Amino acid sequence: MPPASLLFPEFRLRTATLALSAVVLAGCMSLAPAPNTPPLPAPKVWPSHLESSTDGAHAGELAWQAYFTDPLLQRLIETALENNRDLRLAALRVEEASAAFRIQRSDRFPAVGVGAQGGRARVPGDLNMSGRSHVGGEYRAEVGLSTWELDLWGRVRNLEDAALQTWLATDAARRAVHLALIAQVADGYLGLREIDERVAIARKTVTTREESYRIFRRRVEVGSTSTLDLTQVQTLLNQAQALLTQLEQARATQLHALALLVGADPGSLPAKALFDETTVLAELRAGLPSELLVSRPDIISAEHQLRAGDANIGAARAAFLPRIALTGSFGTASSDLNGLFDSGSRAWTFMPTLSMPFFDDGRLRANLELSEVRRDIAVAGYEKTIQTAFREVADALSAKYWLAEQLTIQGANLETQSERARLAQLRYDNGSAAFLEVLDAQRDLLGAQQQLVQARRALLSSQVALYAALGGGTLAASNEVDGATSTPASIPSTR
Repeated sequence: MPPASLLFPEFRLRTATLALSAVVLAGCMSLAPAPNTPPLPAPKVWPSHLESSTDGAHAGELAWQAYFTDPLLQRLIETALENNRDLRLAALRVEEASAAFRIQRSDRFPAVGVGAQGGRARVPGDLNMSGRSHVGGEYRAEVGLSTWELDLWGRVRNLEDAALQTWLATDAARRAVHLALIAQVADGYLGLREIDERVAIARKTVTTREESYRIFRRRVEVGSTSTLDLTQVQTLLNQAQALLTQLEQARATQLHALALLVGADPGSLPAKALFDETTVLAELRAGLPSELLVSRPDIISAEHQLRAGDANIGAARAAFLPRIALTGSFGTASSDLNGLFDSGSRAWTFMPTLSMPFFDDGRLRANLELSEVRRDIAVAGYEKTIQTAFREVADALSAKYWLAEQLTIQGANLETQSERARLAQLRYDNGSAAFLEVLDAQRDLLGAQQQLVQARRALLSSQVALYAALGGGTLAASNEVDGATSTPASIPSTR
């Protein structure tokens, strides 16, 4: 049997003409509103008293490995990026949005399938024009085109664009979770180191006061001091022991929280040196508030949601207009299975349909209003996200500045308290003061030591918060392996 292309040239020509017309008609028309990003709902510059150094690194271009240089912390962050369940859920949501986009994108192309059917039937004589019963059959083999909408007004294209923007927004949200997780692990690690350092101070204090208690008890036994002094020494010892047990409990709680963030047993965490000896974080440049629009993944996500809202409005507007769909098939048909592919068995169908809404009790109008309201919600969410980002950066800059001042004051206070405790002990040893003066000085000295460690940790935490608030690592050239299995950035625009 000759090919159908030779037997039916007029069919080929008609088919090509219809296909070309469909492509032309489904051109570039779109009823979506033009992209219009709201103006920056925040000051254009940071408050003058919060301006940071202009020589620092750009947080968005600084990968987390370059900012957090502690090898133990890097190991914890890498483990968290592999095992954290929140990040895993965010990655799965990206895959979900990717699949939804591909489903929506398939509506722009015709679905072609192959089918075959056959059957026999007996028609009674009283239903037959000849008055006699008749047994007949029909067999068909076809290549069919299912209902394919000619996208005259961009409805299908806008729905595809909305799905794409949702995918991109979901991926940006995943990157926001990624950055937040890094900051949380770093802050949790700093909190654990703070407690370890405070525990070390408390243990040293307990050891010293146990020795003092032993000495004073011996003095009471030989009658060289009063029982009152012994009870005051015991009070100091009990206070240090109570503080130590509180810190041990806090350490266990902090370790459990860090294990939850990491998503696995963090393993042994050896004691580290003092914060001011080993922990140095790079100076960061705050830049301008407008730079947050391209460095903060949560703002990028909100902007993609804006674009999705515009596309949904375009699809809702197109639903008011006529819709043309094509259905057709080409193949062979015969009343006898043996003659299915014989000459002359050609069969085809072509059924274009036109539909236009006439009365739907306001359904389409309500759908358009819903799309517009959702777009307005996205605008408000976008503006709030920017304002939140501005506040987070301002808070981090403010905390960094004032905590540095507090750290200087706490260092001077520790020196003063150390000298006071030395002088009080000297006065007591020379009989010039009661032991109560030593008691107060020792208590204040322990408090000053603890407060200095807390101030150091708070300053470092403010630097971690600033790195996250500025979108740390978002613009870094190196892409990190964080569990995502797809790359929405590689998908071209549907416009």
